[in-house]
Amino acid sequence: MGGEVEDDATLQEVHALNERLEKGLVAAEFQRMLSGPHDRSSCYFSINSGAGGTESQDWAEMLLRMYLRYCERKGWRTEITEYQPGDEAGMKSCTFSVTGEYAYGYLKAEAGIHRLVRISPFDSNARRHTSFASVFAFPEITDDIDVKIIESDLRVDTFRSSGAGGQHVNTTDSAVRITHIPTGIVVACQSERSQHMNKASAMKVLRSKLYERELKEREAKAAELSADKKEIGWGSQIRSYVLHPYKMVKDLRTGVETGNPDAVLDGELEEFIVAFLMGTRRSDPDE
Repeated sequence: MGGEVEDDATLQEVHALNERLEKGLVAAEFQRMLSGPHDRSSCYFSINSGAGGTESQDWAEMLLRMYLRYCERKGWRTEITEYQPGDEAGMKSCTFSVTGEYAYGYLKAEAGIHRLVRISPFDSNARRHTSFASVFAFPEITDDIDVKIIESDLRVDTFRSSGAGGQHVNTTDSAVRITHIPTGIVVACQSERSQHMNKASAMKVLRSKLYERELKEREAKAAELSADKKEIGWGSQIRSYVLHPYKMVKDLRTGVETGNPDAVLDGELEEFIVAFLMGTRRSDPDE
């Protein structure tokens, strides 16, 4: 009607309403992506360096900073519960908790292998190196979830905590490592001041990992019954970060890419995460 009478004011109002409607639809659709049983939960996040020694350990440390910055942007609280420093630089592994609404719903999209291509700062010949690190996310499971843990299945070891200093962990003499013998799952906590508190925190991580393991086993069985169902491989390479000979970050699952890797490594991950969650939902044949 505004077009018929050439009423610019009406047309502008309609365009503004359309834009708000489109944004509202996108927001509503994305909210549906986060409707899993634990998507609203806080979570634990772990990073492990791949083969390659110092180069991969430095890459793992870069990823740690990237995800801590992302969590800070989201307003989530983080606490490092386990940190194993690298031999010369970086880190071998790290686990930290993320407390905030929908933390697991978002961060589960980052699980997989992350690949870095750059001129190595540790190579005196300035050669290009490729490094890998793996990332995992698992929801924080509260005591009302029935995850049975038999005390006789546990081996509890205590040790002196070590790390990169106050910015990562509190140095104590009461760190705890728990091994779940039937599954081989090992968790550790060294962030608390007492052995009792470290054991309690480690048990929470173990409970979450056991739940996530059971969940993945169920998903694998369901996938066998539906061969065409899209499977998210937890061990597959998901994203490449190229710093040389050109600059680009590309998600291999969605095709989303950017020529500004510095911003991504500073925590600007929202575009990649949203695209993955939205794409995975739309491609699910059960929806």
